Amino acid sequence: MIFITAKFRVRPEYAEDWPRIAEDFTRATQGEPGCLWFEWSRSLADPTEYVLVEAFRDKAAGAAHVQSEHFLEARRTLPPHLAETPRVVNVSVPQGDWSLLGEMAVSDDA
Repeated sequence: MIFITAKFRVRPEYAEDWPRIAEDFTRATQGEPGCLWFEWSRSLADPTEYVLVEAFRDKAAGAAHVQSEHFLEARRTLPPHLAETPRVVNVSVPQGDWSLLGEMAVSDDA
C-alpha cells in the first residue's frame, strides 16, 4: 500500500473551520475505490496544524487519486487557507492494513 502522512499548517483565522473547508475533498477521497483510509487529526501542540493520515491500495490507486477531479479542485481551493506548503511523508509498505502494536496489547482481562 501507499502510506502518506501530511501536516497542514492552516492560517489561524481558518483553524476552527478546516474540517468543513476540507470536507468535500475528504468525502470524495474516502469514496475512491483504492482509498484504504483518509483521516484528519488536529495537533495537540499546535491548534493551527492538522495531520492527514491516508493510505491507498497501491501505486495505481495513488495515481488515480492525484489525477481525480476532486484532487485538482483541492489544489485550487485549499492553499489559500494554508499558512505554508504542507509537509509530507509518502512511502510504499508491504501490508494492506494497520498492524497491531504488540507492545501495548490489550488483554481481554483489562
